[in-house]
Order: sequence, then structure tokens, then C-alpha cells
Amino acid sequence: MNKKELIKAVAEQAGLNQADAAKAIDALTAVIGNTLAQGSEVQLTGFGTFGTLKRAERLGRNPATGEMLIIPASRVPKFKAGKNLKDAVANS
Repeated sequence: MNKKELIKAVAEQAGLNQADAAKAIDALTAVIGNTLAQGSEVQLTGFGTFGTLKRAERLGRNPATGEMLIIPASRVPKFKAGKNLKDAVANS
């Protein structure tokens, strides 16, 4: 499912027009992104938790040249599925 299909499905499910559904999805993704950027997490009970993970500095290799290089430490987004979501996927 891509974003356009998601907007259509949300509009139908919530009884909204597609423009309002698109605004709601854009607002949701912006709020989640901003919250994660601030270092906090977003918990949606029954669905899951969006958070961040710290990745340590590590040694990598340039695939084109084979040269070893240091990949700097970074923070990356993560998602942990909630029980209801896990159950829905397992029982489908």
C-alpha cells in the first residue's frame, strides 16, 4: 500500500473526504517525526511504539573501493509493534 492508497482507505474508514484524510496523515507523520527528533517516543496503545535507537560508531567498507572507513555514531528511528497489531498480523 502506498500513501495514495492509504489516504483513500483512511478516508473511507473514517468517513472523510480524501483531502481531509491526507491532511490528517501528513499531520500524524509530522508529529511523530518531530517527537522522535526531540528524543521522545510516541506510544499508540494497541498499535505500537515509535522511538529511537543509538547506533555506535563502527568500522565499514566502501563497496566500490574496498577501503575501510569509520561510520559515525547516529540515532535511528525504530518501531515496536503492540500486542493487538502482532495478533492481527499473526491471525491473518
